[in-house]
Amino acid sequence: MTFADATQLTAHLGGLNTVSESGSSLAESAMLLAREIPGGSLEQVIFRMDALHQLENAGLRVINSPYAIEKMVDKYYTLSLLQQAGLHIPETHVTEGFSQAMDAFLALGGDVVVKPLFGSRGVGMVRVTDAETAGRVFRALQLGGYVYYLQQFIPHRNRDLRVMVIGEECVAAMERVADSWKSNIAAGGQPVHTEVSPEIGAICLEASRTLGADYCGVDLLRSEGGELFVLEVNSMPAWQGLQQVTSFDIADRIVEYCLGLAD
Repeated sequence: MTFADATQLTAHLGGLNTVSESGSSLAESAMLLAREIPGGSLEQVIFRMDALHQLENAGLRVINSPYAIEKMVDKYYTLSLLQQAGLHIPETHVTEGFSQAMDAFLALGGDVVVKPLFGSRGVGMVRVTDAETAGRVFRALQLGGYVYYLQQFIPHRNRDLRVMVIGEECVAAMERVADSWKSNIAAGGQPVHTEVSPEIGAICLEASRTLGADYCGVDLLRSEGGELFVLEVNSMPAWQGLQQVTSFDIADRIVEYCLGLAD
């Protein structure tokens, strides 16, 4: 097993058709498990994804596929595909215009969660409940050249659900319980073990299939009225919180899945 730093890749074309790291060709590996695509400039991130595409096109099995990663890293694209597949998602508006964002804020009831289009662990999420604050938040995003991604706030008793899917199995799940509306583990939420019901299992497996994932973390939310929504799907989920309430080693289970594909 070899660990490769995504920021130290070198692509070779023309003679060789490979991608190397520290002088070693990754194309000679039996399989590549992508665990992180570090942030950077637009060119840097695109190059790292292009390198995964090059390796996959050359015959290397990449988990998750770069095509699947690209679907899941973009919250808007993810939700559009999930909705097309018939899954229940929150009311969401995405726009580049300030006035359209203000209109969306009002259309969504004046209580929204503003999220970065790309992001994880709750970083950059903010709840906005009045028009004056919305204007300030949207102006700040406008200065940075960001897209406005607004989602209707759904009262949910300060808890949501994370399900880990590996292959065709929902292997582990937790409720994330917090003192505020933001229940991400990185934001202070506490993990509580939960079993995956047939309803939730069917939803998570359909989400994973729709996005072409080998493994993923599916985030769901149940409203106070009992409605179940799919919030997003993570292509490279962290599992520190989930591991705390799971009796087996999640990393071992992913490795077992990968080794099964190699047989």
